[in-house]
Amino acid sequence: MELAEESLSRYLWRSRYRDPDAAPPESALADTWSRVARAVAAVEADSLLWQRRFLDALQGYRFLPSGRILAGAGSSRHVTLFSCFVMGPIEDSLSGIFEALKEGALTMQQGGGVGYDFSTLRPRGSGARSSGMVASGPVSFMHVWDAMCATIVSTGARRGAMMATLRCDHPDIEEFIDAKRAPEALRYFNLSVLVSDAFMQAVREDSDWPLVFPESTTRGAEDRRRIERGWSGSAGPVSCRIWRSVPARQLWARLCDSAHACAEPGVLYVDRINAENNLGYCEHLSATNPCAEEPLPPYGACNLSSLNLAAFVSDPFTSQARVEHDAIREAVRVAVRFLDDVLSISRFPLERQREQALRARRLGLGITGLADALAMLRLRYDTQPARDAATEVMALIRDTAYQTSIELARERGAFPAFEAQRYLERPFIQRLPAELREDLRRHGIRNSHLLAIAPTGTISLLADNISSGIEPIFRREGRRRVLDPDGRYREFAVRDAAYTVWRAGGAGSTEAPEYFLDQTGVRAQDQLAMLAAVQPFVDGSISKTVTLGSDASAADVARLLETAYDLKLKGCTVFREQARAGVLTGAGLDQRQRSGAPVTHCCDVERESD
Repeated sequence: MELAEESLSRYLWRSRYRDPDAAPPESALADTWSRVARAVAAVEADSLLWQRRFLDALQGYRFLPSGRILAGAGSSRHVTLFSCFVMGPIEDSLSGIFEALKEGALTMQQGGGVGYDFSTLRPRGSGARSSGMVASGPVSFMHVWDAMCATIVSTGARRGAMMATLRCDHPDIEEFIDAKRAPEALRYFNLSVLVSDAFMQAVREDSDWPLVFPESTTRGAEDRRRIERGWSGSAGPVSCRIWRSVPARQLWARLCDSAHACAEPGVLYVDRINAENNLGYCEHLSATNPCAEEPLPPYGACNLSSLNLAAFVSDPFTSQARVEHDAIREAVRVAVRFLDDVLSISRFPLERQREQALRARRLGLGITGLADALAMLRLRYDTQPARDAATEVMALIRDTAYQTSIELARERGAFPAFEAQRYLERPFIQRLPAELREDLRRHGIRNSHLLAIAPTGTISLLADNISSGIEPIFRREGRRRVLDPDGRYREFAVRDAAYTVWRAGGAGSTEAPEYFLDQTGVRAQDQLAMLAAVQPFVDGSISKTVTLGSDASAADVARLLETAYDLKLKGCTVFREQARAGVLTGAGLDQRQRSGAPVTHCCDVERESD
């Protein structure tokens, strides 16, 4: 394979984000930015003013809209500008299952990643009360979804992605945990177990764990004991039959062993997700988008963008290096307004998605380039000063985003599901500064949620290979292979953006300082510590791959997942090097890519926001 001559940044723009039918033609990324700024500003009363402000924010890669927005806003493409969706409850009937499949296909056709909670489907071997038919179980139907996704994305360079979740007390949970041990199984799915506080308590107490299912839809379990449980798709607790019980520690060990062997499933700490949800008073969350930075209600959707923190560091690599707080405040103000306008201009694959999106007006403003920014500040990613710096900037972004949304509510009105007293009682809102809470009480807020840290693999490569999302630097320099729309691969020489700036400053062949720490040098515990430092300031969630070396044990995985729970994270996914194709880090990834072996995991390092 020959090394491509053009830069990776230009190639990605040309192949993924340029509007091929634009008139006049788009000849550079600046033309694409102008199209996007013009399209999003069209809903503003003073559209020319906001077009200029949006365009200014895009300059120098300071503000990076998601790939869906870059490719779609103002273009000839019939696509949604939203990156993430969670689909509606899957009705436990053949017609309901295939209606849900159709809705997923329509959503993916327009470029959205989708998440499903499969917990509503009867366990394998159970009988339906109405027809008497014996169920094949949720995992069997996931293969149908996987085939659908493969068909939808069989042409083009954008990889399809879905998230499947299942409750930790569903009778088929063991089959779900093992579902991706076969290398080619469910290639287009990420899997996450909905882990409850009660289950974690049972693990620690070494007690038995009942596997249950609502009795109203099944037959053949009449002789089993009943238990009241809240259940997916139900407004409140329902009567469930206990199918069997398993030792909680045995089930937990099975989950951790599978995560060790094949990087699946991840865990979602579902009770914490719901406790922290700003709209916990009117919705229940049991699924996320494919990369898990957005827990969403049925038919929920969120549009994403990121601030490139590396673009806001002055005097990099000097003793005067600093983050420009005023510039970040201004960028956040513009970004929140931009994303709120995107809500008004986007298409939606389904009308119910439009209704849910406009009801809550969720936004997902995040950060990227964190590791590069830390290097420019001469801070090692794995140190407390680095975590303190990340906390400081995320608190600044949070407060500015909420203040901007309050100001938008004064101008445009609060989101329809807003109930002041109940919203103000939510835990995340309680952590806001007192003056913000008072402004919110008086004026309302335009958007129920404002923040999420997404993976930004492709967008970060577009921005001259800045570090992705909240991840450590991938590697200072090397080669990356990307998929052409025609199905072929191209290979590009790449160098980390901060490392490029450092070398341009006269470093020459001098050995890189210790703060250029790549992901192979950051311990898993320190990756978790960075997540824990930032999560309290993010009302959505964070997509982060906790990477482990190939010598890590299943017990190491268990300790990490339990630590993530103790650190009050909303979830955790662990990728062990060489666990499976596409779940590789460092040199191993490049070696597999050059060999032509498949890199299929839909949350690998090259994944952009869904």
